Amino acid sequence: MKELVRPRRLAPGARVAVVAPSGPVPEERLQAGLDVLRGWDLDPVAGPHVLDRHPEFDYLAGTDADRAADFQNAWCDPTVDAVLCARGGYGAQRVIDLLDWDALRAAGPKVFVGFSDLTVLHEAIATRLGLVTLYGPMAAGIDFVKSPRAQEHLRATLFAPETVRTVASGGTALVPGRARGVTLGGCLCLLAADLGTPHARPSARGGLLCLEDVGEETYRLDRYLTQLQRCGWLEGVRGVLLGSWEECADQARLRPLLADRLGGLGVPVVENVGFGHCEGALTIPFGVAAELDADSGTLTLDEPALR
Repeated sequence: MKELVRPRRLAPGARVAVVAPSGPVPEERLQAGLDVLRGWDLDPVAGPHVLDRHPEFDYLAGTDADRAADFQNAWCDPTVDAVLCARGGYGAQRVIDLLDWDALRAAGPKVFVGFSDLTVLHEAIATRLGLVTLYGPMAAGIDFVKSPRAQEHLRATLFAPETVRTVASGGTALVPGRARGVTLGGCLCLLAADLGTPHARPSARGGLLCLEDVGEETYRLDRYLTQLQRCGWLEGVRGVLLGSWEECADQARLRPLLADRLGGLGVPVVENVGFGHCEGALTIPFGVAAELDADSGTLTLDEPALR
């Protein structure tokens, strides 16, 4: 797996677009998130449909066409330096095939931030545009607007990425050891759902795979991991980092499952890394060469996430 192109870091005054490719966005949380971004001396602009509601499916932030148009227009706007997602939920899968990927590529590298349901956009941007992306908190997420730690880690990654080349969170080794590879991953259920689509990578070979999820029964997590194994997607993976499992089973029940499904890969596995659906979530760059030290619970990037 090769390293991807690193977009430019942000500078004071940079214009950032906030869009909603997935679920509906509470207005008060959007305004709170925009205020945080303004406090960073950024110039945030919300997409025209960011507060829309789908007329029939209340779990979507407006129609597929409007959500896709907001993303497309934001990315292709030469005055926009970064595209930040407002929240996750569900819906990004319905947008992917409506985007003009040739036009997105022609617009050049930009910073992309999101997590959870936006896993499918991380995968598509990696495979279609070849760009590093940031798996981090979203502008209208309650875990962002009320978490100074999550805000500060994202801010440092955007403005001074050399200061966060080592991600240390007190993670513990499920399988000890050290490994080198290129970071990738996201929300487990979305990676499983993305298999076989035109925008998904064929495997995690050569990668340091980051996994997390939210609100899933243990048997479902088992199913997703087993599916990744059965289709060969995990063959050649170099190491695994496990983030949060909010609203899933407690650790005593979940840990044996993770050990059972991942321990046989023969690679280092570290848990409780502190990214995903959790308070104070870290921002993890995808597409960057790095070293995982499971014993010390650290991920060290070869280069800063952004140029």
